[in-house]
Amino acid sequence: MTETRLPHHHHDRTEELFDHMPAPASFDATAELMKLLGDPTRLRLFWMLCHCEECPLNLSAMMGMSSPALAHHLKLLRAGGLILSRREGKEVYYRAADTPCVRALHPMIEQIANLSCPGL
Repeated sequence: MTETRLPHHHHDRTEELFDHMPAPASFDATAELMKLLGDPTRLRLFWMLCHCEECPLNLSAMMGMSSPALAHHLKLLRAGGLILSRREGKEVYYRAADTPCVRALHPMIEQIANLSCPGL
């Protein structure tokens, strides 16, 4: 029999869950990612870049924002590992990164948007 580490022992499932809980640092990293996507502009921009690769000039027009404001959001998304850029001549193009995190986030965002705003 294992020693109970929790002050109250209500059922075995709690001990099992506690034994498999990720380290606090995992939650810190997840919280930072959620903060990054907690801004509606960045969330919308990330969603668009999951669907296309685009230059900043077109992204500014689509987002209805100034180039400096867009650059700020692109910089944060890029630093967070959610988007990538590539240069073609003088032009820079942005797109969503092809990572397990991004592949999980994109459908999750779409599902939550559909649940929050049915009919969109």
